[in-house]
Amino acid sequence: MSYPSLLLEQADGLATLTINSPETLNSLHSGLLRELAAALQELEADQGVAAIILTGTGKAFVAGADIKQMAPMSPTEATAFARAGQHLMLSMERMTTPVIAAVNGFALGGGLELALACDYIYASSKARLGFPEVTLGIMPGFGGTQNLSRLIGPNRAKELIFTGRMINADEALTWGIVNRVCEPEELLEQSRATAAAIAATGRCGVASAKDAITNGLQMSKEDGFRYEAALFGLLFATADQNEGMTAFIEKRKAAFCHH
Repeated sequence: MSYPSLLLEQADGLATLTINSPETLNSLHSGLLRELAAALQELEADQGVAAIILTGTGKAFVAGADIKQMAPMSPTEATAFARAGQHLMLSMERMTTPVIAAVNGFALGGGLELALACDYIYASSKARLGFPEVTLGIMPGFGGTQNLSRLIGPNRAKELIFTGRMINADEALTWGIVNRVCEPEELLEQSRATAAAIAATGRCGVASAKDAITNGLQMSKEDGFRYEAALFGLLFATADQNEGMTAFIEKRKAAFCHH
């Protein structure tokens, strides 16, 4: 399938998905939401893809949602637009394939929401992150209020969302929003290195661990422990577990089957 606003590269079990509408600073409109959903679904179904890196071209990762498209919306249309964005974010969290955000520039509003829906974020030192929605008389609508407060706690999330201010990559690192800050020219290289480390492991274990973390956060700790134990047990029916433990006992590198 072709994606007019996306570039897709695949090599060595890694897929790099680049949002490529630099003339609009990669802003999220309904069409781009649909393209992203379809491309990610295609990559999730591809047995040859172990990890996905999501990034943008030009000076933005995603500068926000498309204000021109949003401005004339009725309340009903705006609710539907928010639900479409949320559907994409939730589907990313439910994917078994890890998705790493390589935030190369502005990640504002819907752009930060997209990055937060990824499994973790590496940011360029030139990146700027924030939720400017309140300066437009609205609020985040693609899951930002929920994902940010769960990630860094409600107090810091409120400060960022209530003021609408932008923070730089170093501040985002201090706040726990991003995992690592890279020099701009090293961002993709470092993102691919960590994605390659994921690709070298047992695919089933990674998928189950993501499932346990994502869903366990919605449960009591005791229920989360129970869920973790159930997933742990199921892995003992997989070829990955057999190969991984046999290789360890035989003192050789595990040869996980990734096809």
